[in-house]
Amino acid sequence: MSVASTPYAVMAKRHDSKEELDFFPTPPWATRALCNWLLANDYIYSTDICWEPACGAGHMSRTLSEYFASVYETDINYYGCGVGGIDFLEKSPSNERSLTSWIITNPPFNKAEEFALRGLEVAHKGVALLVRTSFLEGVGRYNNLFTTNPPSAVLQFSERVPMHKGRLDPKGSTATSYCWAVWRTPRLPGHTQLHWIKPCRRSLERMEDYND
Repeated sequence: MSVASTPYAVMAKRHDSKEELDFFPTPPWATRALCNWLLANDYIYSTDICWEPACGAGHMSRTLSEYFASVYETDINYYGCGVGGIDFLEKSPSNERSLTSWIITNPPFNKAEEFALRGLEVAHKGVALLVRTSFLEGVGRYNNLFTTNPPSAVLQFSERVPMHKGRLDPKGSTATSYCWAVWRTPRLPGHTQLHWIKPCRRSLERMEDYND
């Protein structure tokens, strides 16, 4: 499937077909916000290995490489980065990364639950998914995921994270709220912790982030 370039931001009312594959590049500052929090709370170390299984054009994986010893980049399609044709949800020997410390990605919006469950099978230390805040809702998701595998932490952005289909736009806006859902493996005792990511775009954004 070719990269779409429809010039609109992700809206909460958006409904794509279940068959459609999403390509919504993640602003690098949003990934840095996650990694800085993980570092500050001793969730990750510079020696860890990360797998970004929906790498798209590499906006998130390039940022992750600032924090991890190495980053493995794959996607079910090929958008000019990493290894294409790899379906992360397919359970096969080629999809088992024995040294993977963390799975960190912005998953297709209608497969986030599956990405969480698959990530928990693969990652030795943890999984972090950038999801719409509404991901925390839903009876089915509650029964299938949260009752047995609740996130260790939910990091709610206090400012909006603009994402556009097929492109990264430094001047974009959005009506959708996003958060990071973070699981540690093996899970430590305790309930899900809710944290707010303070306004940080201005301090974490770099001009070169938008040089494709």
